[in-house]
Amino acid sequence: MAHLDAYNRPISYLRISVTDRCNLRCIYCMPPEGVPWRPHEDILRFEEIEKIVRVAVELGISKVRLTGGEPLVRLGITDLVSDLARIPGVDDLAMTTNGTLLSRYAAPLAEAGLRRVNISLDTLRPERFRHITRLGRLEDVLDGMEAARRAGLEPIKINTVAIRGVNDDEVVDFARRTMQRGWNVRFIEVMPVGGGNLVDDRWRERVVTSAEIREKIEVAVGALEPAKIRAGNGPANYFRLPGARGTLGFITPVSEHFCYRCNRLRLTADGQLRLCLLSDQEIDLRTSLRQGANLAQVKALLLKGIETKPPKHRLDEHKRPEKRTMSEIGG
Repeated sequence: MAHLDAYNRPISYLRISVTDRCNLRCIYCMPPEGVPWRPHEDILRFEEIEKIVRVAVELGISKVRLTGGEPLVRLGITDLVSDLARIPGVDDLAMTTNGTLLSRYAAPLAEAGLRRVNISLDTLRPERFRHITRLGRLEDVLDGMEAARRAGLEPIKINTVAIRGVNDDEVVDFARRTMQRGWNVRFIEVMPVGGGNLVDDRWRERVVTSAEIREKIEVAVGALEPAKIRAGNGPANYFRLPGARGTLGFITPVSEHFCYRCNRLRLTADGQLRLCLLSDQEIDLRTSLRQGANLAQVKALLLKGIETKPPKHRLDEHKRPEKRTMSEIGG
């Protein structure tokens, strides 16, 4: 059974950034020149990640998601997936990826024990994709989606960050994909995390609220009906267009925060337990691990994290995280 935090929330979900490195330079995540990567020796080793997950499972964590940076640039990632998939109590092992390398890795990941993938995709237009990511090709992501489908890594969720003046004119196109191709699309409000050139004092002007997106879709396509999705226990509220095989999800960290039901902890690439995506509060696990901490000591640190998890973010007080890029946290 999941351990309860101080606000009676069951903490059952651990997101693990396996690397801060990425093969893209998305405009809302990094500045054009990129960011300095953490030294290799600062990044958690696979055996350290496995040890943390084994302890987390004892505290009721049952869902583990691997993120980055881009997790597929981490050498030997399928070995880590295999190790974690064998841990009793890990009931849902998933990954969030930009999809550009997925055509190569989907089948080996599924064979290793990965259950499903979320793919970050902010545009359906090749030239715009290049502009947003600075380095990527839309075709590679679409090929990766198809490879994931063939490998059985489903349901595939498409994560789309809607940004005013950048891609908000495509929300109806994404919605139609749920009808035409059975996609499961989740619109995410842009958040003030990281070093991208959209993350400045004017970031709120770029937020496209879920209410705005829903209105656009309903005017253009049809009324949305509440829906359920068969895997995942994240913060999205799901809907379906009439006759659609796929779903539309809305994640509203800015316009309608869901902190009261937050069920997650985050492990950064360099071994810090981050208690909230939008807070710089962290607990150092790496130092203790490398000083020989036993399982009981690691458990005590995780318990401290659960018990000191903040009640909510403080964006409404104009306080936002400053110390890390999104690529180090993994979203």
